[in-house]
Amino acid sequence: MKEIFLHIETSCTLDIKRSGVYRYAQHMSFRLLRLSYSVEGGPVCVVDLEHGHGIPDEIISAITDNFVRKWAFDAHFMRVCLSQWFRSKSLIADEFLDPYGWYCFKVITAYFGFSLSLEDVEKFRRTGGYKSPIELEVDIQRKFKGYNVPQSIWKEYHLDQEINDRGVRVDMDFVYNAIEIDDMTRSDILAQMKALTGLSHPNLPAQMKRWLTSYGINTASLDKAAVTDIIRKSENPQVRQVLSLWQSLKKTSIGKYNAMNNYVCSDGRARGMFRFYGALRTGRWSSKGIQLHNLPQNYISNIELARRIVASGDFNIVKSQYNDVRATLSQLIRTAFIPAKGYILIIADFSAIEARVIAWLAGETWRLRVFANNEDIYCASASKMFGVPVVKNGVNGHLRAKGKVVELALGYGGSVNALAAMGAADAGITSNELPNIVKAWRDSNPCIVKFWDDVENAAVKAIHSRLTHTVRNIKVHCKDDSFMFIELPSGRCLSYPKPELRKSLSGSLEINYKGLDSRTKQWGNVRTYGAKLVENIVQGISRDILANAMNNLKDYRIVMHVHDEIVIEAKSNVNISDVTDVMKQTPSWAKGLKLDVEAFASSFYRKG
Repeated sequence: MKEIFLHIETSCTLDIKRSGVYRYAQHMSFRLLRLSYSVEGGPVCVVDLEHGHGIPDEIISAITDNFVRKWAFDAHFMRVCLSQWFRSKSLIADEFLDPYGWYCFKVITAYFGFSLSLEDVEKFRRTGGYKSPIELEVDIQRKFKGYNVPQSIWKEYHLDQEINDRGVRVDMDFVYNAIEIDDMTRSDILAQMKALTGLSHPNLPAQMKRWLTSYGINTASLDKAAVTDIIRKSENPQVRQVLSLWQSLKKTSIGKYNAMNNYVCSDGRARGMFRFYGALRTGRWSSKGIQLHNLPQNYISNIELARRIVASGDFNIVKSQYNDVRATLSQLIRTAFIPAKGYILIIADFSAIEARVIAWLAGETWRLRVFANNEDIYCASASKMFGVPVVKNGVNGHLRAKGKVVELALGYGGSVNALAAMGAADAGITSNELPNIVKAWRDSNPCIVKFWDDVENAAVKAIHSRLTHTVRNIKVHCKDDSFMFIELPSGRCLSYPKPELRKSLSGSLEINYKGLDSRTKQWGNVRTYGAKLVENIVQGISRDILANAMNNLKDYRIVMHVHDEIVIEAKSNVNISDVTDVMKQTPSWAKGLKLDVEAFASSFYRKG
């Protein structure tokens, strides 16, 4: 037997979306109800375990044999659930079935630009009438046979599964204390708001809007932006105080403590937080459960002291030390992740990875010199735009903040609106300055601006001619009318289903493809353009560099990776420089790209 297609049905009192599959499968109420399988794409067989049927020995052997390919649409879910059942029957000794040998249809659909659901694939392929999910899976495999997923992707997927299985330890005593302190803080805030407003339920938007109206303030929304604007403009100290309390009360990031409480397994480790190929356009990882990709930053000057105070569980001490307790708890969320006993965490982060990649891709030589000389790109950019030397915490140091905002906002075709949205005003950039700053940045980076146009032209030509068009070390080509592929230097492709050219109102040709609309989250037509494609390319290459580093560090205990950062659970004798040296190794396909890494050791997870 070379391959087997699998599908299972399970039952558990836990909500898997809240608990994650590891805790779900571990729960005492978990049951494996039915196993469906197809050997080599043959007839589908169903084993009704709920009614006493047994799994045939040859199927058990196939599932535990790494040389037999196990195919499933959600192989992660299936492997973890089957692991629990196999362990309960003493069929395996390890905690989990080895991921090396499992293959997931979600990886195939994501690689080719679909959402991670069978329904979207079925719509795209115009298939239907299947009696079981396995029949659809077999058909998907058959119809995608002409479109190969590189073997390197499966290698990354298996490493991803290994990291998800390993999990990361959570300091649950700290989490319980944080939750308790937050509950008391919420009660305290509500009491203050009731005393200040006279409202019975000041946390309700309708009551708060009526109260604001009594002060001559009419607002359709009480979201963060609207409330911040009212606080900034109001001259009434009571209004500002009440709305500041409102913002603290509505802070949602605190909910991550409850997510940890729901997600952590019986051994104190949170597992399954990483979704492989979660970002369809770029192939980057996304997060689930505790959502590590949107953790609040920590700005507390002495974060170790703050953590110890919260860990004490004494609400009165916490309240006496910190004006905004909920903001403090929010900044301490990261610190709930800790190493196993006898270990430390090594936290290593690629420095300015996207800025380095776009400079390397476009051949912007002055930027490449900045990175080669280990200079600060924000200072260098500000110096280039404003024509004066800029030194961090030195000469014209105030301009660095402007350089940072400009760098983050304009690299992918952004203009005045992008600058404003990125916080130009907070960096001291006036509205009158915005157009000139956009022009100054583009004048300073002619190769990047040209790269936007060259990529767009290559995509238009590829869709029109069905031939391959190369822009520096990027290849754009179409596979009939089904996909436009952008081949990255690593050999991995970015996929755009059903590409076509449409005429805009001005008569120019626009690039369109089928995908998920970022605003509506619905499957449909999506328009793109050169600078947006460059953003996909840069982020895709940055992702490949992270994946390359993770593979090179596979013999280390990687427990987390967040954006461009790798977190390792290491013995105290592990040399940090060994880790950074490995991460700095430029992949063979990226000659000339200068990488830099910042790393440190800690007894809990935090930003450096």
